[in-house]
Amino acid sequence: MSDPTGPTESDGRAGPDALRARAVEALLAARERTAVLTSCVDDGELTAQHSPLMSPLVWDLAHIGNQEELWLLRNVAGREPMHPEIDSVYDAFEHPRAARPSLPLLAPADARRYASDVRGRVLDVLEHTPLEGSPLLDAGFAFGMVAQHEQQHDETMLITHQLRRGPVALTAPPPPGPTGGTTAGKPEEVLIPGGPFTMGTSTEPWALDNERPAHHRFVPAFLMDTTPVSNGAYLHFIEDGGYTDGRWWTDEGWAQVRTNRLAAPLFWHREGSQWLRRRFGVVEPVPEDEPVMHVSWYEADAYAKWAGRRLPSEAEWEKAARYDPVSGRSLRYPWGDADPTPRRANLGQRHLQPAPVGAYADGESPLGVRQLMGDVWEWTSSDFLPYPGFTAFPYPEYSEVFFGSAHKVLRGGSFAVDPVACRGTFRNWDLPMRRQIFSGFRTARDAQDA
Repeated sequence: MSDPTGPTESDGRAGPDALRARAVEALLAARERTAVLTSCVDDGELTAQHSPLMSPLVWDLAHIGNQEELWLLRNVAGREPMHPEIDSVYDAFEHPRAARPSLPLLAPADARRYASDVRGRVLDVLEHTPLEGSPLLDAGFAFGMVAQHEQQHDETMLITHQLRRGPVALTAPPPPGPTGGTTAGKPEEVLIPGGPFTMGTSTEPWALDNERPAHHRFVPAFLMDTTPVSNGAYLHFIEDGGYTDGRWWTDEGWAQVRTNRLAAPLFWHREGSQWLRRRFGVVEPVPEDEPVMHVSWYEADAYAKWAGRRLPSEAEWEKAARYDPVSGRSLRYPWGDADPTPRRANLGQRHLQPAPVGAYADGESPLGVRQLMGDVWEWTSSDFLPYPGFTAFPYPEYSEVFFGSAHKVLRGGSFAVDPVACRGTFRNWDLPMRRQIFSGFRTARDAQDA
């Protein structure tokens, strides 16, 4: 089945020079961000484990280089391993994060040198490799996959920075407020019409295996929040005893609340009558107009039930984000087929926080939903499952081993996600108790309940 998404300057129909330039740009942008995240702290901070949930930053740095060598130098170029003795050390499936500090990790200077050496060789390979002839090379897929992998680890390292204690290491300007008019007068929810739409993709050149193939999905009519749930709205849930009333929680979620004494999103605490949060080393009042963040799936689900609503399914979320009722097409992004820009979405670590709800009018979907890309990852009600016709590529450990009811799907990206790893079809997943990730949510309800 064909994907109705039209051609764009970043799709596989671009010429080889344009594809090569796009791959170089993506790789360099990822490495620039990696350098920022690993140069802003000293070697002691790089080698420390700031949370058992995360790897030491220096592990991520060398892992990035090792995966780049594995796929682009060994698989694409057919070269011999540079340092085969470190492969097992940087195998993400062989060692859990909590155990990685005890491994014989490369020292920070050696990790930087290794990653830089690999990158220099990769750019030479890219210059001389035809971007066609095999699924791994077509449209530069392998190079795009590696750039996305590095950006995903950059987001992971940013999470580690949020978890670390100590002096402020990262700064960024605040995001813009609502543009193109405020949300005053705009509905709090919009109707998403029932009917079929095209979910997933078969033509997006750098889409990963779990985004494929494109397929028809029927979604009954439903209503969806026009913006993510805000801190202010979530505070009402807290103040109404949301964390002390088991009616709103699944059994597993209620056990998490009681075992871990949860009373608010992660990084929040109360001083007197004021709620404060810690954000990259800065303690500040909780801004009520920002999307709530650092909440688990259990917390999102409980809030939705308390509000008399529910979390949207993954298919509902994607239809709200991509479906154009005029043309009947599924767009690449909520605003259309053009690539993200700073006016359309809060992406790429330009800001170190979500923008206020209602921002980015230029990123609004045809159905009137805002902030579907960037700001916060949005929990859905769906388990992480393969699409009909799924084929693992280029290795089953990317997606296939995670399929099942243990993981819930998140959509839309966060302020920490680079545009190369964020699109209307991109699927993220995590365990429902995870709170350290940059996760929020919006709610929905069935149309017949209106």
